[in-house]
Amino acid sequence: MKLTSLLLAVTLGLSSAAFAADGKKADAPAQSLFDGKTLKGWKITDFAGGGSVEVKDGQMIVDMGESLSGVTWTNDVPRMNFELSLEAMRLNGSDFMCGLTFPVGTNCCTFVLGGWGGAVVGISSIDGMDASENDTTKYMKFDKNKWYKVRVRVTPEKIQGWIDDELLADVETKGRRIDMRAGDIESSQPLGLATYQTSSAFRNIQLRKLDAPAPPKK
Repeated sequence: MKLTSLLLAVTLGLSSAAFAADGKKADAPAQSLFDGKTLKGWKITDFAGGGSVEVKDGQMIVDMGESLSGVTWTNDVPRMNFELSLEAMRLNGSDFMCGLTFPVGTNCCTFVLGGWGGAVVGISSIDGMDASENDTTKYMKFDKNKWYKVRVRVTPEKIQGWIDDELLADVETKGRRIDMRAGDIESSQPLGLATYQTSSAFRNIQLRKLDAPAPPKK
């Protein structure tokens, strides 16, 4: 009897753990995309004049290149209903320290941190306009040797981007054209990290799938 009760309690506990406090199904646990030891799962992006990439002290170090430098994820990645998070730090240089490219359905776009001379934050591209000229454009100083938390969330309704838990991009995507800025950055698709004439470090790169809402009843 006691054994039966114990098994029942464990079963109920595991079942309840799969649901959030509001009774909805909980999102999947985060998946690490960087083991802190190797570039397993990543390839150095074939940017002309790109800098080298190495792993050191649990960090992915992207060295400064002539223009773009970075890495691209080589495994499968969800196209919708997910969150990506990481920490990024500028080591040297004065242009964007992090260009996080990610899928949005059948297309992709890039969350830019520190572009156009070091301060522009935004998403490239929306309705053909890049991060320096659309409604996500913000300005922020990125100090050297300081870690910044970066997070993007993609759902059928929105693209959202945070830096240090501050929501800086909040785009309703219905009726909007989401795509990549034309040029070499397109090589970062579908998921990649890039810098521009800047050396940066990255760590704690994680992906979490979100529970997709049920389709509307007909």
